[in-house]
Amino acid sequence: MCSKNNSRPSENVICRRNPVLELLKAGRRTVNKIMVSRTARGATVSEIINLAKQKAIALHVVPPEKLDKFSENSQGIVAEVSPVQYTELLDLIEKAKKSLKPLLVILDGIEDPHNLGAIIRNCVAFGVDGVVIPKWRAAGINETVSKSSAGAVEYISISRVSNINQTIGLLKENGFWIVGVENGGRILEKNDLSFPLALIIGSEGFGLHSLTKKNSDFLISIPQENTISSLNASCASAVILYEIAKKRK
Repeated sequence: MCSKNNSRPSENVICRRNPVLELLKAGRRTVNKIMVSRTARGATVSEIINLAKQKAIALHVVPPEKLDKFSENSQGIVAEVSPVQYTELLDLIEKAKKSLKPLLVILDGIEDPHNLGAIIRNCVAFGVDGVVIPKWRAAGINETVSKSSAGAVEYISISRVSNINQTIGLLKENGFWIVGVENGGRILEKNDLSFPLALIIGSEGFGLHSLTKKNSDFLISIPQENTISSLNASCASAVILYEIAKKRK
């Protein structure tokens, strides 16, 4: 845990070198990312970096002052841990396949934790069987996400994967159709989406990555007036998941 001055310690952040090293060695908690000061040096720092790479944990080299908000003495190392335990991808897939009409949501680079929390809340509200998020260049499940979801993170299985496109391949092998959300795609209301489905929602600013789009079986879109820019990811997810839920009834 970290704390600054007399502030309440955070259960989701671990500071200083030896606690973070022991956190990685024990392997009992899911680590979203590790922040390392640009000026941090030494054998323990090197060991932390090597262990993080072995475990495919996101590493961020940051200015020293960025770590000051977590602790007055972070020793140049801060680890963000998840407040929930992630589900292994194969377990998530097997669980989803037990549903009458399996539905998963893949998030392709959602970086805003408030958006992520809102999307997860929408997923729970509309009966999604599980959510897949990437480890890299995307928000993990932290305290902000948990609060933004109004506690919904406790009611849905969430997997965190190293490679979205490998995940897409595995889902196809397990009978899922991959459908991306993208402007210019097929009109949502005109498509039958009752088959085993993995819905991909892209990032707030850039939408779907090109390879993700290429690996989708087809794309769908929400018809909108041209007077405004496209809906943000959380609003779009609510509209689409509502429509899918309505069709599946």
